[in-house]
Amino acid sequence: MKRSIVRIAGVAGALGLALTATGCGGSGSGSSSAAGKGSITFWGWAPGYADAVAAFNKSHPDLKVTYQAVQPGAKGGYQKMLNAVKAGNAPCLAQVGYETLPSFAAQGALKDVSKYASADEGDYQPAAWKSVTLGGAVYGAPVDTGPMALFYNKKVFDSLGLKPPATWDEYRADAEKIHASDPHRHISSPYLDYDYAGLAWQTGAGWFGVKGDAWQVTMASAANKKVADYWQGLADDGLISGAPMYDQAWYTGIGNGDIATVVGAVWQAGVIKGGAKSGSGQWAVAPLPQWTAGAAQAGNAGGSATAVLKGCDNTEGAWEFAHWLGTDRAAFGTLVEKAALYPAAKKLLDLPQLKGGDPYFGGQKIYDVFAAAAPQVNSSWTWGPLMTKTAADLDDGLGKAWAGKGTIAGALRTSQEQTAGEMKKQGLKVAE
Repeated sequence: MKRSIVRIAGVAGALGLALTATGCGGSGSGSSSAAGKGSITFWGWAPGYADAVAAFNKSHPDLKVTYQAVQPGAKGGYQKMLNAVKAGNAPCLAQVGYETLPSFAAQGALKDVSKYASADEGDYQPAAWKSVTLGGAVYGAPVDTGPMALFYNKKVFDSLGLKPPATWDEYRADAEKIHASDPHRHISSPYLDYDYAGLAWQTGAGWFGVKGDAWQVTMASAANKKVADYWQGLADDGLISGAPMYDQAWYTGIGNGDIATVVGAVWQAGVIKGGAKSGSGQWAVAPLPQWTAGAAQAGNAGGSATAVLKGCDNTEGAWEFAHWLGTDRAAFGTLVEKAALYPAAKKLLDLPQLKGGDPYFGGQKIYDVFAAAAPQVNSSWTWGPLMTKTAADLDDGLGKAWAGKGTIAGALRTSQEQTAGEMKKQGLKVAE
């Protein structure tokens, strides 16, 4: 099955990013010995990763992996990783989203493991493999992808005689009816950084591109303004909940029906199930609403790799575990159950965990929806080289916009200016 995730392979070469990703051994990053034996440390945050590490250690007694949970990347995990690389005490492995991998590469925070990884290229969907490669280097192993769909509270929708919206116009109409039925009810909640990016991604409203040997930054394009103005209208009319995503108030709203939808990636199923248990049996999944009736376009939000960080002195062992994590059937089956991850490895697309009904979603076979969405994701999307900063700047503006202290279009425009300015400051060529 074709997968479209991110397009970063070749971009680094075209722009001449100064990648200094080879490194000597760092303190505490891992001890090496023959045939990849020894010990390594792995930082991540996905539910189920600790279980996977325990299973690996049980079946691989000669290579010990120590798992340390960190905050999700955009919430502090990435900065912690970069700080550790700079200090020379980074772990060998870290969970890094595809969107952030170019930023890590540009900052020299990754280590090339192509010597061990290249032979396993055929195990992964081509787009997933491209997402962990830059030029001729391989910086980690793909784990999952993030095709998007519409999670909706079927109990609320049914009570109002509503069906899943096929278009964004219908989505707005549903929002008005849902809010009118109870002033505490809202159609959705604020979206930040990569969750918001998925909304733009669906329409082809790209944020970055390449023109010759220069970057293009297009976050304030007309296509992006169209998406921004749509969501701004929902916020201005009081149809968006004030509960920030992943806040306890958000989980409470999902559980009691006050937040009636979540536009999100496949992994959101695990987030919703884990944080809003009281909503079990009330939720369902439908394809994303379309801008044009009958279109078949999907966005992508997330998906990550097990990246090898600069300073790792046991790269063979690091690759052994990274490859195993993304390809072992039993381990990934647990990741599907606990984190709703959707595999990047070709041989895992027939996992039984992806075929059965989910009690939380009323017995619906929700992965069928995501299987249909995955090949609809636009493959032309390109992430920029400074996404950690770009996301932070954007979140500052988006947070104010959702709170009524600015606009989403204004946040995108400001973030574009700040990103382009920082790129120039760091010596990257930016097309005017």
